[in-house]
Amino acid sequence: MRDPNPFLAEHRELTRRYFLKVGASSLAATGLLSLPRTVSASGSLSPNDAEKVERFESYLTPDERFADVSRGNPVPHGLPDEKKREVGMTRDTWKLEIISDPDPEHKVRLRSPLTQKDGTALDFPGLLKLAEKHAVRFAKIMTCLNLGCPLGMGIWEGVPLRELVMMTQPRYDVRRVFYYGYHNDDPQQMFRSSLPMGRILEDYYDLPPVIACYKFNGQWLSPERGGPVRIVVPEGYGFKSIKWITHVVLTNLPHANDTYAEEGNDVDSPLKSFAAFLSAPRKHKAGEPLPLSGYAQVGISGLRKVQVWIEPKGASRPDDDPYFTTAPWTDVEILPPPEKWGGGLPDDKLPLPIHGFDPETGRPLKWPLRLCAAHWAGVLPGLEPGRYTLRVRAVDENGIGQPLPRPSRKSGRAQIEQITLDVA
Repeated sequence: MRDPNPFLAEHRELTRRYFLKVGASSLAATGLLSLPRTVSASGSLSPNDAEKVERFESYLTPDERFADVSRGNPVPHGLPDEKKREVGMTRDTWKLEIISDPDPEHKVRLRSPLTQKDGTALDFPGLLKLAEKHAVRFAKIMTCLNLGCPLGMGIWEGVPLRELVMMTQPRYDVRRVFYYGYHNDDPQQMFRSSLPMGRILEDYYDLPPVIACYKFNGQWLSPERGGPVRIVVPEGYGFKSIKWITHVVLTNLPHANDTYAEEGNDVDSPLKSFAAFLSAPRKHKAGEPLPLSGYAQVGISGLRKVQVWIEPKGASRPDDDPYFTTAPWTDVEILPPPEKWGGGLPDDKLPLPIHGFDPETGRPLKWPLRLCAAHWAGVLPGLEPGRYTLRVRAVDENGIGQPLPRPSRKSGRAQIEQITLDVA
């Protein structure tokens, strides 16, 4: 584990400005302005908190700090370079086939399928030629459906998948699109996902398009991130954004056929809004103001506010309120966009234009951005000695508090985070 002392420089700066703005000068005198890390009872950084530090040291996540949950045995990005070239996992050997479902029951009519056999499969130069006219960029946080901490945050660049699909001149019998990537030439290792044809063709509710992605944070997509080309679905969890894409299949199948449907996962659930701590003490001095800060994932329903709540440990709660909807939550502040985005951007500059950003100033048109991360901070009054439970939650733009409206973990993990605080 690397030394976390230069912990979250941009987050630290944002929260420093916040605490000064609210007149918390006493925090500086007590050393609390340095933002104590979330630590275990022993005083060391807990494994889960250290993981957050690694991923959120800057607003955009550098490629080497992005968490990896790739499938495969061996994991495809770890293959030798010669094998990567052989199977099309390099920019100069990559090919994409777009075909009809081979199942006769769900076959569709394509006037011009893209196949390697016919020499019509799309190659990387062909993709970049399309990008000259159609390239798009958007910010997105990548999160695994069943994990409580996002994998990382980035600017993704690619060509809308609809531009590729329409090259095949499909007829009107296409109902769904499924896609998969390289899987070690082993059918048992295939990992696929799918979307309705309508989502491929149209961007609902001002969402960015689904893309065939070739750049991350302004640089070529690395094998670890799914390069040379992957699918990125803006509103989707990570399993929708298949890596090392090799095949797009158009089908008349009326339902999802995602591999991730296994084990009861909800494959049509978009990103949820939730909040988490990044800086909160486990031990605190009685009577002193309690500074707190963290991040929020802004889901498909947006983010109206972040709230915290502290109560004595073991306090009784109503049995019919499992999600604490009637608790006395306190609003904290959602902090403004960062001045420095980080993430290893070339020349530390955003690759404009980006969906949702002003093309001239490079600042977000609205904040917080949906499907991205946001910082938050707040100060609670001093407490009497004792043991407390501290919780944090997000409230979406519909006024619904986390984990509602979709509390099922199999539709995306978003439990209310809580920590124990000892005050003496």
